[in-house]
Amino acid sequence: MSTKHHYESLWISDIHLGCKDCKAEFLLSFLKSCEVKRIFLVGDIVDFWALNRRTFWPEAHNKVFNHLLELSQQGVEVIYIPGNHDDVVRSYQSFNFAGMKIHQEYIHETVSGKKLLLLHGDKFDQQVCFGRFHAKLGDALYDLLLFLNRQLHKARKATGRPYWSLASYLKTKVKKANEAIERYKQAALSEAKLQQVDGVVCGHIHHPQICLENGLMYCNDGDWVENCTVLVETELGDLKLLRWNDAIDNVDVLGQVNWSKQQQNNNNRQVDRKWVS
Repeated sequence: MSTKHHYESLWISDIHLGCKDCKAEFLLSFLKSCEVKRIFLVGDIVDFWALNRRTFWPEAHNKVFNHLLELSQQGVEVIYIPGNHDDVVRSYQSFNFAGMKIHQEYIHETVSGKKLLLLHGDKFDQQVCFGRFHAKLGDALYDLLLFLNRQLHKARKATGRPYWSLASYLKTKVKKANEAIERYKQAALSEAKLQQVDGVVCGHIHHPQICLENGLMYCNDGDWVENCTVLVETELGDLKLLRWNDAIDNVDVLGQVNWSKQQQNNNNRQVDRKWVS
């Protein structure tokens, strides 16, 4: 890519460095394609669960981790909000690690003046899961999905075809999975309402989504295991959900909310009312 994209903020979660399903090469390509003022790492950046089972840390994972450290040391503000797979980092809340600031939760104010609650989202598990047995069954089925996804990716890559997530596609076809995703979204929106903010940004469930519901913004920045997605704030304060497309070495826009235009429309209506009076 000849020109870089410029963003105010990036939200990235569920990278799962240390897991063999992590798409570290794609993430590194994306990070090098843009310039940004601040990066929010919204949990499950390093997968300590996977590393405890088996040591897996290829060069691509090392490059992603080192690149994030370099950005922090170069002046990019990096906020790290740990998740359940990197919960060991939570005990270091308020610490400064190589320029990265660690928080349990965080409230970010966009350029357009909107306040967003940032958290990983595992705190909503009790409101989403059917119980311990179903949760374990779900984990086992998900591991199988990722295995199939990995084999398909190898086959497509060998034939010169771009990445496509079988796991993500199949999840959309399962009614129970869609119901759980909806419950998760409602739990996150309830938390945003409780904390009196304009919206919430989370990860955890590997399901990228951006929408406005009853005046509240719900953003799930997705993951870099299945979907290769990231949430960005533009220089105007608008939010976009992007997916890395390895076929064109660039991003596709999955969805967006133009808060700056809404603010301008509100200002115009206020001006109109003044003229009428």
